[in-house]
Amino acid sequence: MPTPNEKLADSLSALQELQSGGRRIFKSSDLSRVHRERLLQHGFLRDVIKGWLMSTGPQAQPGDTTPWYASFWEFCGRYCRDRFGNEWLLSPEQSLLLHAEATAIPRQVIVNSSKGTNNHLELLSGTSIYDLKVKDMPAAEDLAQKNGLRVYVPDAALVKVTEAFFQRSPLEAQVVLGAARDVSGILGRLLDGGHSAIAGRIAGAFRRVGRDGFADEITKTMKSAGYDVRESDPFAEQVYVPAIVAGVAPIVARLNAIWDSQRGAITEIFPKAPGLPADKGRFMKFVEDIYESDAYHSLSIEGYSVTPELIDRVRQGGWNPEIDEKDRQSRDALAARGYWQSFQKVKDSVSAILDDAPPGALVREQHRDWYRELFGPSVVAGILKPSALAGYRNHPVYLRGSSHVPPRSEAVPEGMQALFDLLEKEAEPAVRAVLGHWLVGYVHPYPDGNGRMARFLMNAMLASGGYPWTVVRVEDRNQYLAGLERASVDMDVRPFAGFLAERVQWSMEKAG
Repeated sequence: MPTPNEKLADSLSALQELQSGGRRIFKSSDLSRVHRERLLQHGFLRDVIKGWLMSTGPQAQPGDTTPWYASFWEFCGRYCRDRFGNEWLLSPEQSLLLHAEATAIPRQVIVNSSKGTNNHLELLSGTSIYDLKVKDMPAAEDLAQKNGLRVYVPDAALVKVTEAFFQRSPLEAQVVLGAARDVSGILGRLLDGGHSAIAGRIAGAFRRVGRDGFADEITKTMKSAGYDVRESDPFAEQVYVPAIVAGVAPIVARLNAIWDSQRGAITEIFPKAPGLPADKGRFMKFVEDIYESDAYHSLSIEGYSVTPELIDRVRQGGWNPEIDEKDRQSRDALAARGYWQSFQKVKDSVSAILDDAPPGALVREQHRDWYRELFGPSVVAGILKPSALAGYRNHPVYLRGSSHVPPRSEAVPEGMQALFDLLEKEAEPAVRAVLGHWLVGYVHPYPDGNGRMARFLMNAMLASGGYPWTVVRVEDRNQYLAGLERASVDMDVRPFAGFLAERVQWSMEKAG
């Protein structure tokens, strides 16, 4: 007779077959009742709604949103295909958000369908789907597939969204307007539909972001067809809408728009930069002296159990995985050793910056060295594969407890290139520090260590303005992460900038 472990193994084998190709969402009928109940009991499956399941793991804690957020869009696609066949697509607004690389998980997704019933379907973690009944489905040329979801193409969505979209999601609107390579697709839809008021709005939007040629083409063509077009600015309530760089990848346009729209808040909040120190030795002595506190807090924020004694043993060379089996197997000791090695590299970078090396260019060149040192000990000990040091991630990531989902791995190289371009062009050290930190976490380029790398970059950029090394304390973790969440989801950097400004002020007073 099979043992309980053997029975569970059989059920896991059945689940593994379903998970081929990375699937996480299943219908209850995909598994036998016995397998389904056993996997639910042991925490390998979780109910989403009646008849639908998602794969998870026994290690998931109550209230952990990560498994659901990782499955959210797959569920939306599979559920809608099962219920509506091909008679559905995401709303024009949600379509534009996805085209603009807005990755935050929305509270509600509106689905347009001729088979809709205007029904509100409650899902996990406060999310929902609303199926809006529409009379006619759009023509084939208005539709696209994006990551398994049926969406409006950008030109069609721009014609369909209301003025409120430009005011509610100005950054996303700017990204989509900037990505347009030609206005003919928009114009054709405006002309065929006789949309003179919408034409005036879209022309005004293009003009506000610096694309006067597109604005003129829309108004002139509509008027030549006999339509009375009165240009209006849908961004009117936005204090600042920057001119955008046309024709760039959405992730690049998005980071540029974030930077331009958020930098002013930081210059208002942050204390004035002291300037490069006259006494470099004193500045670097402060960096050396604060290492133990920085390592303890930075590693503890990431969940490592690190003690001052362990940090001191690593610094003194008492950590040796070749001799001490406990060190070889200790995740915390490996993390502490990697942090010490990486800190030395960052310290060298800070020293060069104090000698007036251009900070953005220097960090672009040296940040990979920081990363290799951070995880080198884990590779040497055999805990990580050597490929872990190769560089940026090549898989999706999901952040525990956050509704922000980092960009697709395919967008990471362009995103990081854009970030370093922005760092190099920025004149204000505080802006480089705050936005550099936030946007490293936003892009989340590495398989692991993103928080530590972001704090290293922040301190290198702070040094470029003469600000002292600043520690983010583990006791402030909730406020720190809440600030990052507010920035990444709501596009409001003020809480995060205010928090860092307080920590920097504390360091300035301590450094004297």
